[in-house]
Parts: sequence; structure tokens; C-alpha cells
Amino acid sequence: MTTVINLDQIKSIINEVDLVNAMKAGFIQYSNGNTVVPPVGELLFERPKGDAHIKYGYIKNDDFYVIKIASGFYQNPELGLSSCQGMMLLFDQKTGVPKAVLLDEGYLTDLRTAAAGALAAKYFAPKNINAIGIIGTGIQAKLQLKYLQEITECKKVWVWGRNKSNAEAFVRELGSDYDIHIASSPQEVASHCNLIVTTTPSEAALLNADDIQPGTHITAVGSDTSTKQELASELLNKADLVIADSIPQSHSRGEVYRAVKDSAINSEKVVELGTAIQDIKFQRTNEQQITIADLTGVAVQDIMIASAVYKNVLLNK
Repeated sequence: MTTVINLDQIKSIINEVDLVNAMKAGFIQYSNGNTVVPPVGELLFERPKGDAHIKYGYIKNDDFYVIKIASGFYQNPELGLSSCQGMMLLFDQKTGVPKAVLLDEGYLTDLRTAAAGALAAKYFAPKNINAIGIIGTGIQAKLQLKYLQEITECKKVWVWGRNKSNAEAFVRELGSDYDIHIASSPQEVASHCNLIVTTTPSEAALLNADDIQPGTHITAVGSDTSTKQELASELLNKADLVIADSIPQSHSRGEVYRAVKDSAINSEKVVELGTAIQDIKFQRTNEQQITIADLTGVAVQDIMIASAVYKNVLLNK
């Protein structure tokens, strides 16, 4: 029998899942060659602007395989809808029997992305974080800030968004828990912060090499297609460490893809996240290094979070 899990159920149990450590385990499996993750399926839309991604795969000798469909339609908030939508389908790996349909409306994709951001910061951000910079004001921006609290006690935040009223709403929603300042530009964010997360669908670089202070870590999560870019290619050249969640995916999407295409970096400069978190020589060694994690989103994250939710639902029956 296939279990249908709706968004309310997911939200009621998700706090029981240690998502950051689940992402860590998944990325290690991925980089160690213990997964089957085919290339991303992708649909790009123009009217209105949006994209849909199909990510799927399995961990070898595990219980399940997962197919995830997630979309981003950026005019949805004007219709009173979340920009992110989608679902996850969980199947028995040994028989192909459908075990669960997770009607998460893109929520699990948002959570696993935020947890991966916290994981990247845990290994590559400076020890002493003076302020957190958030580029973007949407759901992912808020979740990245929330999950960063698992690795830092820093409450000082600078936020920038294209729409000032959205930035003001960001402050109203989160201002009781953080000391939030609205920046007039991404450059102002960079001038105050040594941990920055970029969360926008921008197709033009928002941060340049000269904007970034020594010792800054940047986690870029917005650029998940070949056309999106939040970081100037020269910024990746300037970085001491460049980490990609998936080297194969970085050949066709994300900040690394753009930087290699622009001849700003050689692909050999890039280390995969699951490899880097297992080997100290690929991690930050001093407080002056500039580090960048390019997260395009990998199916193994969906495998880990969908499996964990399903198992928790069974336990709570």
C-alpha cells in the first residue's frame, strides 16, 4: 500500500529529523561513489519565468529509490502562492513498489537545501563569524538563516533584496530573533559580513571579486541552471577553496559552470563537498581564506530527506 504524506504531516514530524547530519551522510555516500544519480531533468519556462527540475537516484544497497519533481515560478507570490512547488515519490529499491507519495509542495527541497547550506558553513566558514549576509528575501533566505543557527550563535544579519518592501517584511518576520539590517546593495552586505549566503534566481552576478573581504565564506544556492549566476566568475578565481556539491552537475549548471566557461578557473580547482568534509586538507586552514560552496542540489539530498520522513511516519503510526 502506498502511503500519501501531506505537507501538514511533514511539518509535524520534520523536527525529529537531524537534517544537517542526514545531508552529510548523503554527500559522503555520493562522493564515495555509492550512489546512482543520473543527470538532472530540466524544463525552463519564459511566460511566466520559471523552471522545473526532476532529480532522481538511489544509494546502493539501500531500501528506496526516489524521484523528485520541484519547480520555481518566481511570480507565484503575486498570486498568493509559494514560488516553490513539487513532490517526492519513494519506491522500494528491491521491487519497484511505490511506498510513499510526499506532497510536500517543494517544502522538503527548501529544507534540504538550507541544511546543506549549514553543512557547508560548518566546514568552510570562519570560526569567528562577525555577521551573516543574506542575499535574497524569500523562503530559502529565511531557511538558510534558520539552519545556520545550528553552527553559529551569530545573530547579526545584513539582508539585501531587489524589492525593498520584501526586505522590510523579512525584518518584520525575523527581527525578534535576529539583529537584522537592510543593505542598499549586495556590496554593502559583503562589506559587513564574513559569512554570506546567496539565494536568488539572478542571471547576472550580484557579488564581484573586489566586494569580498579576506576570510569570507560564501554559500551560493540560487544558481541551479546554466543561465543563473550570483557570483562573478573572477570571484571564484580569487577564492582559496571552491567546493561543489556535485562535480558532474557543475559541468552544466551553477557558479562553477559559469566560471569554467568564462576561463576564470580550471575545473581541477574544484573539490566535491562529500570529499572535502572527509579530508581536512580540503577544508579551511586559516581565517584569511576566501571559500565558496556552490550548491546546485543533488538527488542524494532528496533520497535522504524523503526516506527519513517516510520512516518517521511509519514510527508514528
